[in-house]
Amino acid sequence: MADAPNSPGPSPRPFGRPLSPHLQIYRWPITMVASIAHRATGIALAAGTLLLSWWLIAAAAGPDAYALFASVAANPVGEIILFGFLWSLAFHLLNGIRHLIWDIGYGFAVPTAKLTATLVFAASLLLAAGAFIFGFMVKAGFGI
Repeated sequence: MADAPNSPGPSPRPFGRPLSPHLQIYRWPITMVASIAHRATGIALAAGTLLLSWWLIAAAAGPDAYALFASVAANPVGEIILFGFLWSLAFHLLNGIRHLIWDIGYGFAVPTAKLTATLVFAASLLLAAGAFIFGFMVKAGFGI
């Protein structure tokens, strides 16, 4: 096979390096993970709107329909799904605020972007866990 007209010729080590970063050696930057998570949480919120609709329809339909929803939501799998929805809401909100700050021109320096991405992950987990614990306290009679 002929080389391209302006190519320097064949590589002296054609099999010594990967053509692109491989998943086993490539480390994702926190800013990339935050960007992907922002998109994923947006999709999760759209799907979670169906749960919210089911809850509201069940509440309006009467005690029997609401009891079915409550039993599904109180199931351990239902609680994991509710926590995921709650975390998605917290993360998407906080990362959206981060994007609004970018829109006014702040936070583009690499160290600042890494710090704010880390803070969004930590704060969203704390916010979701705090709200979930508060919900369990209210359910147990320790809340407001």
